[in-house]
Amino acid sequence: MTSPDLPAELKAALDGKLRGFSRSDAAGRAATISRTYRGGGNSGAIRTEADALAYALARMPATYAAVTASLNALAEIRPDFEPGSLLDIGAGPGTATWASAESFSSLKDFKLLDANDALRALALDLARDSTRLRAIDYERGEAHATLAKAEAADLVMASYMIGEIGDAEQRALAEAMWAKTNDTLLVVEPGTPAGYARIIALRAHLIGLGAHVAAPCPHDGQCPLQPPDWCHFSQRLQRSRAHMQVKGAEVPFEDERFSYVALMRAPVEGRRPSRVLAQPDVSKVEITAKLCTPEGLSLTKVPRRAKADYAAARRWRWGDAVTEEG
Repeated sequence: MTSPDLPAELKAALDGKLRGFSRSDAAGRAATISRTYRGGGNSGAIRTEADALAYALARMPATYAAVTASLNALAEIRPDFEPGSLLDIGAGPGTATWASAESFSSLKDFKLLDANDALRALALDLARDSTRLRAIDYERGEAHATLAKAEAADLVMASYMIGEIGDAEQRALAEAMWAKTNDTLLVVEPGTPAGYARIIALRAHLIGLGAHVAAPCPHDGQCPLQPPDWCHFSQRLQRSRAHMQVKGAEVPFEDERFSYVALMRAPVEGRRPSRVLAQPDVSKVEITAKLCTPEGLSLTKVPRRAKADYAAARRWRWGDAVTEEG
């Protein structure tokens, strides 16, 4: 499994950019950008190099962790997946590209698309000294226009960007991304009810066009969860001192909640494992776990007297792919 923490090359590149950069200024810029995003805005709030750096310092670690967790789940279901090319849509500072490069050594061709000049410039700076990413192809332009001209890729990704466009555009963008997908499309969104709603709408639409789910769902059927419940996961990551200063945080870790779906051209072979939808409740008598199974939602209870199964279930964590036999 790939670590959720930023790789050494990326940490070094960020540290280099941060020399002489005011943490208090970064914190103020990051707070303004965050308010814009929470209000339904987009990356247009990031206009300068300082804005882009503040955004990367505040959000890049958590976004990287969520994308890496999603890629780990995909790789677990498809251990033989060896993509050669990546298309990163709404790439921002290149976070998903870095995560993909760490997850798949087979990747050789990296194409990034984004309309934000400041984020594009930062991404190119951060990749400049990377052994694998120094030659990334990063095109600046609006998603639909640049996507239409892009070549198809084995792995297509869109992380934390679907929510930046209107509801009417999301379906058209989903179709455009799927048309450029040779093998697998991964979409990651915030782990909020609204983020999940965007994921589930895209999932349903693309299944209707012939897609198959690799993760997190163990089936291609309708999501069995009912409001106010929603499918999301959590990834813990360590905060650097600079990250804590910009976030105004007092604890040295962060839990990033996210929703995602990985869709494939071909169906997964064989019976798929169930997915743990919340942290299991462990007692001396039994373990109770909410699972999404190939047959639907299940509240599974593993009694302590079933020693082997109980021991295996004690290792279950929120987001894991598991068999009910352990």
